[in-house]
Amino acid sequence: MTDIRFSFEGQPVTARNGQSLAAALTDAGHRALRTTAKSAQRGMFCGMGVCQDCLVNIDGQPNQRACMSPAKEGMTVTRQVPFPEFTGDAAKVGAPIQLSPDVLVIGGGAGGLSAAIAAARAGADVVVMDERKVSGGQYYKQSADGALLDGQQREGADLVAAAKSAGVTILAGVELWGAFDELLFLAQQGENPIIARPRTAIVATGAYERPVMVPGWTLPGVMTTGAAQTLWRSYRSLAGKRVAICGSGPLNLQVAVELARGGAKVVRLAERAHHPITQPVRAAMMALSGPSLAIKGLKMELALRRLGATIHNACELVSVAQQNDALAATFENFDGTQDTIEVDALCMNAGFEPQNEILRLLGVSMHYDETMGHLRCETDENMQTNIPGLYAVGDCKGLGGAPAACDEGIIAGTHAGAAAGFGDAYDLYGVRRRLAHHRRFQSRLWPLYDIAPRKVTDLPRETVICRCEELTLGDICTGLDGKPGHVGTLKRATRVGMGRCQGRYCGPVAARMVAETTGTPVENLSFFAPRVPIKPVAISSILAAEEAVNAKD
Repeated sequence: MTDIRFSFEGQPVTARNGQSLAAALTDAGHRALRTTAKSAQRGMFCGMGVCQDCLVNIDGQPNQRACMSPAKEGMTVTRQVPFPEFTGDAAKVGAPIQLSPDVLVIGGGAGGLSAAIAAARAGADVVVMDERKVSGGQYYKQSADGALLDGQQREGADLVAAAKSAGVTILAGVELWGAFDELLFLAQQGENPIIARPRTAIVATGAYERPVMVPGWTLPGVMTTGAAQTLWRSYRSLAGKRVAICGSGPLNLQVAVELARGGAKVVRLAERAHHPITQPVRAAMMALSGPSLAIKGLKMELALRRLGATIHNACELVSVAQQNDALAATFENFDGTQDTIEVDALCMNAGFEPQNEILRLLGVSMHYDETMGHLRCETDENMQTNIPGLYAVGDCKGLGGAPAACDEGIIAGTHAGAAAGFGDAYDLYGVRRRLAHHRRFQSRLWPLYDIAPRKVTDLPRETVICRCEELTLGDICTGLDGKPGHVGTLKRATRVGMGRCQGRYCGPVAARMVAETTGTPVENLSFFAPRVPIKPVAISSILAAEEAVNAKD
């Protein structure tokens, strides 16, 4: 494989072909990628383009996400600074791309690809818009160089191949930023604005990870568990030589095993929940509903212990601090004792938040799931929402897992194709039975973990809550002193949620704090109202899309 050479802050960096900038810089030991307005250092956090914290300047163009930008020969990369000066070439705006497929699928993961295949096999013209350069989504996480690490990646590769074989058009690297009534979608792919007016649409945008908010969680080297998995599975880059993983859920265990097998020293896996062995009834119910998956989980735990990792159950992360070139992570055990360990990277996952901005923009009915701590999209048995012609599948409508997303996709794709005029929906009895089984397993799996949102009011008041605006718990509590009746009022008073990520991390926390202050339950309208653009996009692209839409009308 040909090496790529570029510079970062004047220092030469070597990357492998296909690597993202974030992966190449991580390999080279560069973790701090930008400086905030308050002189704090930030690095890669989410690894999937959501947090907007890994911004760098590439060849004079600021605001480029390192996790989504491929390393290229000869590029000059510098850290992002506050109020950066644009010194590169003016951004080019290409000719608008007008799309009018029978079925538009937004998201190229397990659910989206399954939906696209089902609709295409019915005879529909299907287009998939995928934000990532390589389809497969967060579950299948395909390798940038095409090499397959394990059976999970092989399943993903087979799914992508099946979609292409079925005649699905996959548009990679598409940033969808607007959704409007009558199924009008606006996006950007490279230089070209995209205006899509499908007959039916399926939203399959997945979810992103809920962090563990403690003092120091914004430091470079602290990242989501999924970000560390992306580094390894997509680019064969280790988040660090010494790694700790914390939070709750099976993803933490899986990634711990993957990183340990890849050569990292997993010095601690801190799981909030007590071990399943102490919950025999729940564990037995889970095992009976999915024996093969239960055995797989047990094998992963045994493998991790054989690889020398330390597993602590009923253990919480308390704080993170910079210690020379390393991170000092302090944990509290179930007996109240605390200890501090030194790591290169600290990974966290404490549940998931659905990426439901598109659905909410279009007015889809939602309800708050108190157990999971997030909004769930309401659909009928065919995955259709209350908006005619709009379907939703997978984790964007509420956490359900990849196997369930695949079956939801088959159901939605079949009915979307039929709604577009391509045959009657064929018998999905077997798919629905399988989906019911997946959902039953999920309903028995999650009670074994501890992913309920934590109250943040007991944290030190200097703890950062809003990463983008650098607002602390103290800042938000001061805003709450004014007794805001809605999180939107708190937003105007404090700027919480006004940053580039648009409140994807702080928003749910702020909504729960307002609900607690006002004594009202959390519901659909408790959250920030999504706004266009839902992702940062150049003004020139917005103007070009608007002009193309008006010309079409």
